[in-house]
Amino acid sequence: MRVNGVQSTDSTGTQTTAPVAAQNEDFSSYLQTTASLEQIFDEAARTYNVPKNLIKAIAKAESDFRPDATSKAGAQGIMQLMPATARELGVTDAYDPYQNIMGGTKYISQMLAKYDGDVSLALAAYNAGSNNVAKYGGIPPFKETQNYVVKVTQYMNEGVSAPNASYSVNAGTAGGSNVAAASVEEAEESYYQGILEQLFSYEDYLKFIDLYTKIQEAQQEKAEEEEEKQQEQSDSYRAYQDLSYNPVAMNLLGGGF
Repeated sequence: MRVNGVQSTDSTGTQTTAPVAAQNEDFSSYLQTTASLEQIFDEAARTYNVPKNLIKAIAKAESDFRPDATSKAGAQGIMQLMPATARELGVTDAYDPYQNIMGGTKYISQMLAKYDGDVSLALAAYNAGSNNVAKYGGIPPFKETQNYVVKVTQYMNEGVSAPNASYSVNAGTAGGSNVAAASVEEAEESYYQGILEQLFSYEDYLKFIDLYTKIQEAQQEKAEEEEEKQQEQSDSYRAYQDLSYNPVAMNLLGGGF
């Protein structure tokens, strides 16, 4: 399944496509006081050109719309953002519903753009990471990820309702350029890890393991042969020593019959 951008109609009756926000946008700069979840989903859909029903489906599957949700892996908030990912997306408070939903929507919009609107691949990347999608050439063979794609797609098609609740938005004054230094390092690490995985595929990894195993076996075999050789030399030396202390044997060898 593929999705198209969210469109709106201006005062002249012309349909326009909502622009995508800046890559390094810091969501703490939004100066709102209160907003309902539905209003936040509406704004996220318009801002990032993502269908609202898809965003809500992800929120339903990830946290059941709970702003305080925290997974065992450390994912936070309604859209279950990992701390490093949240910082890269400009989210300063992952438990703030507005920032979290905007950040999660920004991320899924990037995945949709990456996979030409393919919702299944975008969802797989949201759940398991784009590196795994690239590694396996599609939805990774992880049961959790495969079930996740099915569940979110079902929610999206059937439609889900968000709780009727309003939240205050913890807006700050920091601009989009104020990205934490740690997030820059993590972004660089993620980038080089992606390059490494492109250069060193899963098949290459299996070949490496096979080669490494053969080398280990060869080294072990050589070590055993060396040990056996030393043992034979040691046995020969002991036999000679025994012979040296046997007068009868020495007389026979010396011709002393």
